[in-house]
Amino acid sequence: MLCAVLAILPLAISPSFAAVDASQVAQLGQRLTPLGAEQSGNTAGTIPAWTGGLPKNAGKVVDGFREDPFAKEQPLFTITAKNVDQYRNQLSPGQQAMFARYPDTYKMPVYPSHRSVAWPQSTYEAIRKNATSTQLIEGGNGLIDYHSPLAFAFPQNGLEVIWNHITRYRGGSFQRETTAFVTTPNGNYSWKTERDRLAYNEQLLDYDPSESSNILYYFTSENIAPARDVGTVLLVHETLDQLKEPRMAWQYNAGQRRVRRAPQVAYDSPGPGNLRTTDQTDMFNGSPNRYDWQLVGKKELYIPYNSFRLADPTNSYDNLITPGHINQDKTRYELHRVWEVIATLKSGERHVYSKRHLFIDEDSWTIVEADHYDNRGTLWRVSENHVLPLYDVQAQVSAGELTYDLQSGRYVANYMFNQIKNAYEFGLKAKSSDFTPAALRAIGIR
Repeated sequence: MLCAVLAILPLAISPSFAAVDASQVAQLGQRLTPLGAEQSGNTAGTIPAWTGGLPKNAGKVVDGFREDPFAKEQPLFTITAKNVDQYRNQLSPGQQAMFARYPDTYKMPVYPSHRSVAWPQSTYEAIRKNATSTQLIEGGNGLIDYHSPLAFAFPQNGLEVIWNHITRYRGGSFQRETTAFVTTPNGNYSWKTERDRLAYNEQLLDYDPSESSNILYYFTSENIAPARDVGTVLLVHETLDQLKEPRMAWQYNAGQRRVRRAPQVAYDSPGPGNLRTTDQTDMFNGSPNRYDWQLVGKKELYIPYNSFRLADPTNSYDNLITPGHINQDKTRYELHRVWEVIATLKSGERHVYSKRHLFIDEDSWTIVEADHYDNRGTLWRVSENHVLPLYDVQAQVSAGELTYDLQSGRYVANYMFNQIKNAYEFGLKAKSSDFTPAALRAIGIR
């Protein structure tokens, strides 16, 4: 089946405008899942068939924490530095580098695979429509005739796969509160808690479908703890075509009590602790225009998945944030099929990463592994996204997005919410006026 799917995909780097016909669309929900993944399992039986994902009643939900439907399972085996050679073909270069960097402590407990992803039926219908209408424009750096979510159920090049990550379903408009950690090599850390709001343009209360808009979504991020950081707020207008209309960003500084434009919130501007770049948030975000994107194909990879153990509220942050890497005893890895994409910096463009090697979960279109190379071609940073299905709302979020700096031995952990009740609230009701510079100042001083 894997070969059959790849056979219909020209793995070109340049954007493709080839139309998807009705016979291909008919495969969605039949030979393919409604999201375009292979519905069948693998021949070895180690990846099961997709049978609809986790049901909405897969477990109890208490204070926003989901019961682990796989809690009784034990690891099939654990990959360590001693046996890593047996599994190299199903590990990313970054994962292999982590075993070399931390041979005594890094490990990957591997559990039975469960294809838990399920989106609402309404999204499946939108995906079918986008499959025959959405196209790349501006050299692949924008979309036309697109409606949320998921632009390309039948990706024909690396850019279309990356746009699928950008446009994937996240549960619709939402508010979340999560904690981020910046570590030192010995395991000490600083932290901050942020309240984010993300509102899709098409879901705004004042959305007018008759008006043309280049806005994909509006986003605010407000520091709410510790006290010294309270009041700093970021506002972003994320556009579909960032060459025609670049991302617009503003920041309210609580100390200065002023709103300023923030054009630096893009590309390789430094992120938390100078351990990742701005466009590494959500594994990759923003305009893809500085890279050439090669679609290598599909492969089977051990990836973090169904990360209920990591999100368990009984875990203290002191127990999770350990020297060199998070506490791998609390992680869960499974064998899944992923799309493999290599991004190479274009001649004449500037970025601290000369190459990015990305692995995208076929069932959710989420980047789960990302390797980042410096301008000497050396593997520098390794990112992992420990994805978690919120089965009751049919959305997938991160229980921890990690970026490991192989050179410094430090790392940053984002989107953790073990100690935050009801961290995610979906169905956010908002108007476009809630995402203006004036509204930004009001958020900062309230």
